[in-house]
Amino acid sequence: MTALNRVPSLMVRAGTASALTIAAVGGSIVVPGVASEAAAATPATKALKIAASKKGAPYRYGATGPYRFDCSGLTLYSFKKAGKKLPRTAAQQYNKTRHISAKSRKAGDLVFFHSGRNVYHVGIYAGKGKIWHAPKTGDVVRLQKIWTKSVWYGRVK
Repeated sequence: MTALNRVPSLMVRAGTASALTIAAVGGSIVVPGVASEAAAATPATKALKIAASKKGAPYRYGATGPYRFDCSGLTLYSFKKAGKKLPRTAAQQYNKTRHISAKSRKAGDLVFFHSGRNVYHVGIYAGKGKIWHAPKTGDVVRLQKIWTKSVWYGRVK
């Protein structure tokens, strides 16, 4: 569909219509190959942006925001604001996600740190081997490189 197919006929008598005119009459402009920001924003990418917006918020054990967080509190808060429900702890969150391979990971997926079969930490994958997370007491929400290979990935359903 072209932009002109969506513009009321009275606006295209001369063959062109400005973007402001189209917007004024409630139309829209379609540009092939370019997704609108709203269409491109999935709950996962929204959650990632929300987590990033909490940069510098202090860690507090058991905190779920909006001003202090522990690791799973940050992921719970971020996905809740993006319209998805997660359980409270990192291990419970792991059990509620669709498990994916490292090759399949995308920005906005959850990264679970484990020792053996026990999940002990979670963050939101930001791409390029980095996560947004609330690390530990005395630290703040920040972007950090994944420091171990003992991680599993999960996609929020």
